[in-house]
Amino acid sequence: MILRRLPLLLALALSTPLSVHAIDFSAAELQRATSLQQRLLTLDSHLDTPANFARDGFDIGNRHDHNALSQVDYPRMVEGALDGGFWAIYTGQGDRSATAHLRERDAGLQRLLDIRTMLAANSDRFALALTPADALRIKADGKRVVFISMENASPLVADPSLLGFYHQAGLRMLSTVHFATNEFADSATNPKGPEWNGLSPAGRALVNEAVKRGIVIDQSHASDAVFDQLIAMMPVPFVLSHSSAKAIHDHPRNLDDARLRQLAKAGGVIQVNAYGGYLVDPGKSPARKAAEDALSKRLGGWDRMSIAQGEELQRAEDALDRQYPVRHASLDDFFAHMGHILDVVGPEHVGIGLDWDGGGGLTDLRDVSQLPKITAWLLRRGYDEKQIAGIWGGNLLRVMQQAQDHARP
Repeated sequence: MILRRLPLLLALALSTPLSVHAIDFSAAELQRATSLQQRLLTLDSHLDTPANFARDGFDIGNRHDHNALSQVDYPRMVEGALDGGFWAIYTGQGDRSATAHLRERDAGLQRLLDIRTMLAANSDRFALALTPADALRIKADGKRVVFISMENASPLVADPSLLGFYHQAGLRMLSTVHFATNEFADSATNPKGPEWNGLSPAGRALVNEAVKRGIVIDQSHASDAVFDQLIAMMPVPFVLSHSSAKAIHDHPRNLDDARLRQLAKAGGVIQVNAYGGYLVDPGKSPARKAAEDALSKRLGGWDRMSIAQGEELQRAEDALDRQYPVRHASLDDFFAHMGHILDVVGPEHVGIGLDWDGGGGLTDLRDVSQLPKITAWLLRRGYDEKQIAGIWGGNLLRVMQQAQDHARP
């Protein structure tokens, strides 16, 4: 997720692209896919939806269709047969001053509280999962699964010992860094290039402490040097919670084929992302960027908008697409990445992390209600039920189980 903390409010609005070949599925294919997903445990490894939990007017129990701020809610999860996933504690990267570190510490704790508050208020529909077995039990109980992850470890800079508190409160996946380098690791997209040449000493210590606690390490957003160091130092597999293929689109957030093979050899999993800017080059003009900046300013910024303003934002983005057309990623683009990764490492090392409510979504996969399209494509490609179950969560939970087994005394 990079959307809400860049000057550009919505890097990729979800509307008609300049040119795209839309992939079509029959009603029978989609029904078969939906029925399969309803049987399987279907998880997404990167949901930024907790950013909406404190937003004025947002209710996870209500649909928020045609809203640029919301792609995930309970009704649409049911419609799209999504059982849940990893709900992210995201904290924006500050200027790395002592004051910023304290703000990030407090923001992370507030986001954790938002998740736990949502769970308490919706205990009939959602439940916290701490283990793979919990996820299966929660699905059997007819509820949606909430694992807690942290995207960007900056909330831990001021006090790394808080990792123990987060773990006790439910944290089960941790990434070290986000869009810019922090005290723990180099970011793949840091504007100034590498600072630590991978992990810093503090970052190595943090990773080691997380491993001791059975927390899954997430390499998404970190530099290739961080990946290489994790391969060398990790006693258990790790994951990329929302990344794609560099061979299809040469973006620093994506992984090259050699590293994909290293990840698979180590037992890890890459969860394929649907953030359009990582799938294709949108070809955005300076005029388009300026118009988006002006729109963000007019509506008061991502964090301060109400859910009602999300509808206004969607209409304004649609208008920008007509005035300043860009290329928006489609399912064809997503499947190009996913198909390539499947061909390189096989279905045992692939999963799905679409970056919902953080910039993810495609012209023909606008929210979680449409997820059976992915399953229909997997079926059309010839994967069997066991392989699809792995892609939709089983592979990820296997890594999680290995991490937790290693941590047991």
